[in-house]
Amino acid sequence: MTELYKENDIVIGKVTGIQNYGAFVSFENGQIGLIHISEISAKFVKNIEDYVKVGDQVRVKVLGIEDKNNYLKLSLKALNDRERQKIKKPLIFNKPKRVRVLNSEHDFEKLRLNLDNWINKSLEEQNMIKTDFTNIIENINFESYCYRAKQINDMINNKSGAGNDFLGWTTWPKDYDKEELERMVKCAKYVRDNYDILVVCGIGGSYLGAKAAIDALRGLYSDDKLEIIYLGQTFSPLYIAQVMNYLKEKKFAINVISKSGTTTETSIAFRLVKDLLEKQVGKDEARKSIFATTDKERGALKTLCNTEGYETFVLPDDIGGRYSVLTAVGLFPIACAGLDIKEMIRGAYDAMIKYDNDDIMNNDCYKYAIIRDYFYHHNKSVELFVTYEPSLSHISEWLKQLFGESEGKEGKGLLPGSVTFSTDLHSLGQFIQDGSHILFETIVKVENPSLDIEVPHDDADLDGLNYLEGKTLSFINEKAMQGTIKAHVEDGKVPNIVISVDKMDAYHLGGLFYFFMRACAMSAYLLDINPFNQPGVEIYKRNMFHLLGKKGY
Repeated sequence: MTELYKENDIVIGKVTGIQNYGAFVSFENGQIGLIHISEISAKFVKNIEDYVKVGDQVRVKVLGIEDKNNYLKLSLKALNDRERQKIKKPLIFNKPKRVRVLNSEHDFEKLRLNLDNWINKSLEEQNMIKTDFTNIIENINFESYCYRAKQINDMINNKSGAGNDFLGWTTWPKDYDKEELERMVKCAKYVRDNYDILVVCGIGGSYLGAKAAIDALRGLYSDDKLEIIYLGQTFSPLYIAQVMNYLKEKKFAINVISKSGTTTETSIAFRLVKDLLEKQVGKDEARKSIFATTDKERGALKTLCNTEGYETFVLPDDIGGRYSVLTAVGLFPIACAGLDIKEMIRGAYDAMIKYDNDDIMNNDCYKYAIIRDYFYHHNKSVELFVTYEPSLSHISEWLKQLFGESEGKEGKGLLPGSVTFSTDLHSLGQFIQDGSHILFETIVKVENPSLDIEVPHDDADLDGLNYLEGKTLSFINEKAMQGTIKAHVEDGKVPNIVISVDKMDAYHLGGLFYFFMRACAMSAYLLDINPFNQPGVEIYKRNMFHLLGKKGY
C-alpha cells in the first residue's frame, strides 16, 4: 500500500491547476492538495502565477489533512532553508497512473468544495492580526530601518544576538514537545473531571500569560465548572489568608510553576497550600492532585517532584519566563480551564511563519517594533496599552512585563502602562488628552465580542437613552473607541496604534502572543539591549533577603 503523507511532511509535487484562490498539487502516491494563496509567500501575493505555474515541481510542507479523502492543506511559505533540504521522496513523473491530475473544471470544483473549510481558515489565518498605523501622526521613514531590521531578523533566526540562549520561543510553535502536549491535555481532563478548583502558584511569567489567556477566553464571570485561583504572586497576608480560608473543605488541585523552586513568593504559597491539601486528603491522595512545571533536570522543585512522584511538565532551558506562555507554563492551566491549547499553538505557528519575514514593508510585527523605537527616540517615554474589554486587562499586564522586563535596562526603554476604557477615561483620560506629551497609545482590540446585549426601551426615558434602544453595547463601545481616538489624535496629538483580532479565541490569542514576543525582541535589539535578562530584578531580592535574615545575605 502506498504511504500517505502526514502533517509536517516536506514533499515534492506537481502543480496541476491554478485558480484565483490557490494552486492545486498532485503527488505520486495519489494524494492531491491545495496551496491556498495565503500560503504561497509571506509577501502579498497578487498573482499566483508569479510564483508557480501549471507543470512546476514544487517543494511543499503538509499543514493538515482532510480526514475523509486525505486531501492535503499545503504551504510553500512554511519552508525554511533547513527544511528545504529535508525532502521526503522525489516525485517520479514517469508513473502517471499513480498521479491524479486535475484537468477539468469539475475536478477543481469538487476539490474546492471539499476544501472550503480550509480556504476559509486560510483567509482567517492570513488576516489573523490586523494593524492600523494611520493615527501615529508622525511620518516615519520605515525604509531607513530596513538594513538594521534585516540584521536583527537574522540574529533572531540564527540565535546569534545578546541573550541567544533564550531564543527557544522563536521556533517553539514548531519544535514543541508533542508528547508533553498530549500529556497536558490528558492531565487537564483529569483535573476537570475530579476537582472544583485549580490553584495556580506562580509569579511574573509563571502566571501572567495563563491568567491573561483564561480571562480573555473565558471572560471574568465564566460559568465554567472549574474555578482557577492564583497564589504565589504576592506576599499580601490578607489575600493569602482569605484564599487559604476559601480553600478549606474545597476539592482542589495545585499547579506549581517555578524554574528553580526557590522563588520566594511562589515557594511560600506552595508550602501553605500543599500543607493544607495534605491535611485535607492525606499525602498519598495529595500526590495525585499536584502538578509541577519546572526545570527538566535540576532545582529544588524538581527534586521534590522526584521524591514525591508529582506529575511534571518542563519549562525549557532556552525559554525565559516572560516568553513562556506557549510552553507548559501557560498551556497546562489554560487547558485545565477547558480551552483548546492545540488551537493556541496553531495560531502561534501561523504567526511564526507570517512574521519571520525581514521585508519590513510587509511585516506589521516589525513595523510596530520600529514605531516604538521611533517614538522612544522622539520624545516619548511611555507606551500606554489600551483595552476596551475588562477581560483583556491581564493581556495588558502580560505586555507590561514582556516589554518592561525586556527593555528597561541601561537607562533605556519605554515605560509600559495600561488603561481600560471607557472606565479610565473618567480618571486618566484627562491626562492623556491634555497632559504632558510623553506617551503614545497601543490599543489591543477584539472586533467581534463573543457575547453582546442590547439597550432596552424605557417608557419614561428619564435618562434620555431611548435614542440608543435596540443598539448593542458592542456598537456603543466601538463608537466610544472611535470618538476617543479622534479626540486623542486630533486634539490631544497623542499617537495611536490599533492591533486587533477578528475574535478572541485560542487560535487568535496564540497568534497575538507570538506577535508581541517577536515585536519585543526586535524592539529591544533596536535599542542594543539584551531582551532576555533582568539584572535589576535581583537587587530588591538581595535587599529583602538581607532584611529577612537569610544566610549569606
